[in-house]
Amino acid sequence: MTKTPIAVLGIDLGKNSCSLAGMDAAGAVVMRKRMTRDAIVMFAAALPPCVIAMEACCGAHFLGRTLALHRHTIRLMSPEYVQPYVKAQKTDDRDAEAIAEAATRPTMRFVLLKSEAQLDLQILHRVRERLVNTRTALINQLRAVLLERGIILPKGRVNLMRRLEDLMTGDPAVSARTRTLLSDLRDEWAGLDRRVKKYDDELAALTREDVQARRMATIPGIGVINATALLAAVGDGSAFAKARDLAAWLGLTPRQHSTGGKTKLLGISKRGNGYLRKQLIHGARAAMPHLAAKPNQLGTWLQAMLTRAHPNVVVVALAAKLARIAWAVLHKQQDFDRQALVAV
Repeated sequence: MTKTPIAVLGIDLGKNSCSLAGMDAAGAVVMRKRMTRDAIVMFAAALPPCVIAMEACCGAHFLGRTLALHRHTIRLMSPEYVQPYVKAQKTDDRDAEAIAEAATRPTMRFVLLKSEAQLDLQILHRVRERLVNTRTALINQLRAVLLERGIILPKGRVNLMRRLEDLMTGDPAVSARTRTLLSDLRDEWAGLDRRVKKYDDELAALTREDVQARRMATIPGIGVINATALLAAVGDGSAFAKARDLAAWLGLTPRQHSTGGKTKLLGISKRGNGYLRKQLIHGARAAMPHLAAKPNQLGTWLQAMLTRAHPNVVVVALAAKLARIAWAVLHKQQDFDRQALVAV
């Protein structure tokens, strides 16, 4: 171990081995090592308390929680914020040095450590999303098979399932071999439905048990999926006590560019949590017709927006508004005030 005290330890995480770069209080690199993850824990346990910095990637939250038990200060950063500090050619050692240097910047934005419960919930959402995507691909394949036989169906899973049941009874439009194939695909579809429903039921049960998720689920356009996804990402909302804008963090608000004293609104950012942004937009799309029909302040705002902007633009604007409402509910630790939607 180096005799010079390490003030900041940067770790470039790898699957099996990781590169470490230690900096002293003046910012000079005083140590470079390469270790396995288990060895890092043993090494950090012998270090005096210091700042340990990592990129927020796979395994960073678990390792961060483990190292925090040894009284170290953990700082996780988005890889895109670390990239400008990489010197010359990219190597693991230079990445570790860049991570340590980026962690010392006063304007750096850090990612809070997720708890094990948050990671469990996040994994549940990821597995569910993969199953939904697989089911969508299967449905598209079924439609393509039927289209090759001249069978064109309207949109909707219900219509497709009903038509499949008819085909199983011996429709002359398809051959016996194709009916066997369709039967196998139908069974696979049913299996995916059961697994998705299982996870949906688990998320619904968690929403009923968790106070914060239950509060967010009462917001129009949020529901169980969005409430639990937000809970997995932000926890109790304390992470956004200073940010004040969950919509901006998700990339739902337009970027601004000032030139010549004039401010021009650009498109929405692609930064932030893409899964959450997608789910909030889906929720806003489903809730918009119902909310726009209400004779209240939100309905009046939506109707005015729809007269001057494309519905897709209004959906994103509504999603941003719902994100701000969700942040307020999380931050203030209060139930959603439905009186805000009463008739005006």
